[in-house]
Parts: sequence; C-alpha cells; structure tokens
Amino acid sequence: MAFLRLRSPSLAPANPLPPLRTPTATSSSASSPSRVSIPTSWTRRSSSLSAAVSDLRSQSLNFLLSGALAVGLSLAGAVGFAEAKVGVNKPELLPKEYTTVIDVAGFLSDGQEKRLAQEIADIEKDTGFKLRVLAQNYPDTPGLAIKDFWSVDDRTIVFVADPTFGNIINFNVGASVDLDIPRSFWSRLAGKYGNIFYWKEKGEDASVEAAVMAISNCLREPVGANNCSEVK
Repeated sequence: MAFLRLRSPSLAPANPLPPLRTPTATSSSASSPSRVSIPTSWTRRSSSLSAAVSDLRSQSLNFLLSGALAVGLSLAGAVGFAEAKVGVNKPELLPKEYTTVIDVAGFLSDGQEKRLAQEIADIEKDTGFKLRVLAQNYPDTPGLAIKDFWSVDDRTIVFVADPTFGNIINFNVGASVDLDIPRSFWSRLAGKYGNIFYWKEKGEDASVEAAVMAISNCLREPVGANNCSEVK
C-alpha cells in the first residue's frame, strides 16, 4: 500500500521573527559585489518551522490511519491536528446483519444504501474486487472493528466518507488493487467529488454515490497504460 496526501496544513511560527536588521555587506576587495548576511537566528527558525510542518503532516496521517480509517493507509488524506487523538474500535456501532455499506453518519437514505450495495455486489461479481463503504463522523465510527467485519484483504477497497477535515473521500486500498489501479486515480477522484465545495453544495450522499460509480467504471476498464485516466 502507499499513500498520497492532497493538502498540507499551514502553520504559523510560535514566536514572531526578530526585528529586521540592516544587512551587512562584506567584500574581499573594493570592486567585489556586496552580499547580504542573513541572521543565523532566521535560518534556525526556518529549519524549526520546516521540521514542525513535517511532524504535523506525520501526526495528521497517523490520526487518519488510526482513527478515521483505522485499517490501513489512506490515499486521499485529510488535514488536521492529531495530538491527543487515539484509534477507535467500537464494534457496537456495527450493524447486526452483514452489509457492504455502513452508514453511522446518516448520510444515505435506505434506498441509496440498497442501490450502492447492489452496485458493490455487481462490482465484486464482475471484477473480483471488493468495495466497502463506511460513512462516519469521527470519532463516531466502528473504527478497527470493520477490518474483521468485512474481512479486509489485498483485494479490498475501503471507502470512508468522513467530512471531518474537509475532503470527505478517503480510501484504504489493498495491495492487489494497487497493482491494477493507478494511484493518481484515487487523488483525482477525491479532488473531484470529495472537495468541500462539492459535498457542501450537492450533499454528502451525492459525493458518496458519485465516488462509488467512478470506482465501478474504473475497475471495469481493461488494465493498461491509460486505464482509469478519467474520473467518470
């Protein structure tokens, strides 16, 4: 598995930069051009800021993995602070009967759930790949419990619809799926149907349905250099 993040959080330095000082010109001879001397403290702050941003990205990803998806690597990530967040495992939120669509967030109507479940069954029959859909609002999610409930394996795509961090579309993609489907497809899919402007205008249910149909179209395309090059 591999992951691809769509956005990076902005982070302001904890303390303001030092007052601007007049640059110091140095020269090795009278005719040499002057050079601007950058305060050493600025360089240290820049390095610290870069390290902080890198750490924040790592924490945000870990939060998404252990909390929102709770089963593996996300290809279409979310942005947020991860401090003090822990993984979720709430089997009590699982439905009593087996289903390929779990909606603990209430995004989908009964009719929509049935249509998606039928499309998912057709995908599995025609392609051998297993698509599973979880609609949630972290931390109200079954979390790790879905792994055993769905018997997640290398041929499984777990689609988690969670608007907590803006983009509603997140994926956990099995290794066998990753061999046939270009990784860029998942980020383009999230960018098209998962962005906050789309689901705020159309509704969370519209994002979920559009994403499932796009995945269905992609999985049915012959594997090749240009398969899944378009999000339909």
